[in-house]
Amino acid sequence: MTGVDTCCAGSSAVLEDSSLLSRLDRGLLKLETIFALISGIAVFMLMVLAVWSVGGRKFFATPLAGYVDWIEAAMPFIAIMGIAYTQRMGGHVRMDILIGQLKGRALWAAELLSVVLILLLMLALTWGAWAHFDRSFDMAAPMWSRDSSIDIGLPIWPSKLVVPVAFAVISLRLCLQIWGYGRALVLGLERPVAVPLVQSAAEQAMAEAEQLDGRD
Repeated sequence: MTGVDTCCAGSSAVLEDSSLLSRLDRGLLKLETIFALISGIAVFMLMVLAVWSVGGRKFFATPLAGYVDWIEAAMPFIAIMGIAYTQRMGGHVRMDILIGQLKGRALWAAELLSVVLILLLMLALTWGAWAHFDRSFDMAAPMWSRDSSIDIGLPIWPSKLVVPVAFAVISLRLCLQIWGYGRALVLGLERPVAVPLVQSAAEQAMAEAEQLDGRD
């Protein structure tokens, strides 16, 4: 281990070093960032479609055909594709009343247990979401889809495919976090890599100041 760097996001920090775990963490982060970017683009495109539909209705009496269908198709991209990135950054909503009082191995044991339970849930959801996609996809059907949207007949399988893919990525993220918390528990580490570490208000302010100094 040659040194530790810090990647900050919100109230959490993720430490980085030269270990295999940290390299895998950074590699998966690249994929998670792409997924989060796609989610953001979907939000922007939905805004463009809303302007198009409202403007067309107001000025040309021709709103965008199938606007609701496009919204339904975009929702999985918006709601699901960023979950692994958020998990990596420690951004999901959670209750810290109890776990926030723990330190050292007790904290890592509690974090490890919670991540293992989440992983079991995500694996079950991934299996169910894939089965849901599989019922919709058919290479022999028009547009490879057994079902479509009501208004303009958009194929539904692409939106259904997004869900198990995103769930698979967060499952990989959870596996890395199990490794990170397990390593911290066994070795008694104070600040492990590849897992989100909750920062105090003072630490957040210092990290933000360092980031601003680095941009100057």
